[in-house]
Amino acid sequence: MSTNREPQEQTAKNDAERQEAIEAAPFVAVTIQSSGIHPSTSRMVTIDLVTLSSALEPVETFHAVLDSKTDPGPFHLHGVTEEEFATAKRFGQILKSVDRLIDGRTLLIHNASRGWGFIVSEAKRAMNDAARANRNNNRGNRRGGRGRRRQRVGHIPKPLVIVDTLASARRQAITLDDVRIRGVAHALGLNTPLAVASVERAQAPHRELCREETMLVVSLYRTLEEGGPLAEIDPQSVRADKFGLQRSIIRVQAQETTPTLLNPGPYEPGKTLISGMEVVVAPEIEMDPDIIIQASVDAGLSYSEKLTRQTSVVVCNQTRDIDGKAMHAQRKGIPLLSDVAFLAAVKRVKEGKKVDVEKH
Repeated sequence: MSTNREPQEQTAKNDAERQEAIEAAPFVAVTIQSSGIHPSTSRMVTIDLVTLSSALEPVETFHAVLDSKTDPGPFHLHGVTEEEFATAKRFGQILKSVDRLIDGRTLLIHNASRGWGFIVSEAKRAMNDAARANRNNNRGNRRGGRGRRRQRVGHIPKPLVIVDTLASARRQAITLDDVRIRGVAHALGLNTPLAVASVERAQAPHRELCREETMLVVSLYRTLEEGGPLAEIDPQSVRADKFGLQRSIIRVQAQETTPTLLNPGPYEPGKTLISGMEVVVAPEIEMDPDIIIQASVDAGLSYSEKLTRQTSVVVCNQTRDIDGKAMHAQRKGIPLLSDVAFLAAVKRVKEGKKVDVEKH
């Protein structure tokens, strides 16, 4: 009589070993390099991971150069040589290793919407490619051809939680002139060279520079954890926007919602917000942006990622040495409100006018 005891015992043993590995290294830090800004239009070029003990000491390391069969961009962007690209692997070939290093651990990453966005996009692409190859293989079998072994590339990694060091710095109201890893490290007072080009850095192996940045993310996390609240993200609470960036579901849905009220124009400071006004949230706020976005939606305001001349108000806490959205808002004469002031104002929103469907 056959029994399933042995497979069950092996599964239990594997689960126990996996849990032991996670307990020994409950954190994993990751940095990536890519050929462009957005996961939807660019590809990952390198990935570097380090698992860490509870004391944030390195346990296991992993680095890979990736071949996407597309233009990886200029050498100065990533430092990877043509010889290294010649032996690069497809993401599907390393996805199981990435899964093993990330699954069940706290993921430390800088600018999570972008970095995590590239990891998810590449994982989905690898899974889709494998599924397509398996379907073609099945067709060959049905026609009497010699079938290949079924591809099993892995899954979208499953971290326990994601900690975004860039968002955490903003949550702690740290003024940032440079939002890159080294720029934030400099703002926090860490002893690290600024992110500027030099002959020495240009001659250093890209693997070495990637590992430096990965460990710098660890240093950022250590410093920020001691300094105040962290920006922690539930992986189940985010999804890709139209650019492939992994943003909160609240944010993406608000961005995708078609306005049903007329935009009455710019907000006049000191007066009442009017439903239908368009709200843009700058990165320089201390609150979780989702709080602001949800409050806007609940009050009948329209949320937008992009600042235009139709924007009514920008939520931003930084009023000196401003840049980015806040700077463009001031140039266009669009008022700024701090996160606290906006939440106070959004409690008394004046009713607006509905869009005339026949005219639109």
